[in-house]
Amino acid sequence: MMKKQIGLSLITFALCALAASAHAASPGPAAVALGTAGDFVILTKSGITDVPTSKVTGDVGTSPITGAADLLTCTEVTGIIYSVNAAGPNPCRVVYPAELTTAVLDMETAYTNAAGRPTPDFTELGRGNIGGMTLVPGLYKWGTSVAIPTAVTLSGGPNDVWIFQIAGNLIVSNGIAVHLSGGALAKNVFWQVAGLATLGTTSHVEGILLSKTLIAMQTGASINGRLLSQTAVTLQMNKVTKPE
Repeated sequence: MMKKQIGLSLITFALCALAASAHAASPGPAAVALGTAGDFVILTKSGITDVPTSKVTGDVGTSPITGAADLLTCTEVTGIIYSVNAAGPNPCRVVYPAELTTAVLDMETAYTNAAGRPTPDFTELGRGNIGGMTLVPGLYKWGTSVAIPTAVTLSGGPNDVWIFQIAGNLIVSNGIAVHLSGGALAKNVFWQVAGLATLGTTSHVEGILLSKTLIAMQTGASINGRLLSQTAVTLQMNKVTKPE
């Protein structure tokens, strides 16, 4: 009897260890394919407003709105400012209408893909308040807005993926940061937001913002990621850095 109990215990231990190992190796959902939208750190359909001075590292594009709706200046962008036409005061603009049309379509496809992912791992977590939480890789879904009133940590490895499906607004409070730990990478974090995405004063966010409507960065806010908006992006002395 004793040998049988020991044997069962060893089998149970082995199965638990195997399950734990499989869970640890799981990268969460597959990443959202951005297509040519991934060539841009800011891409919008209806323009970019800016209270200088912002610092944008990466390429910027607006389409189908005229180039005059992009108010970022040449000196604020370390990269290329693409436009559908030569309108606007910036001499550094590159006119690239066909490519911008493709990029915008890819942005819309990426948004639809992220919003349509089935079988979430977590639903209505924190009733929409995820402040103070440490979040493992996975697919998260809310039928409400999501608030981040205190710091959030995304903990995982360099191949892990997070997708946040948000039916309402995303609101990051003033001075609050989203942190990465364990080697997690901003390029693998996707915030799909049907409503407004508001990054409060001096806040910091990691990841790709896929917004159906406005992305508003308030004074001094920063992001290591991309701002991909189907309406506009508003900047106020912000730092936007493409993820590596």
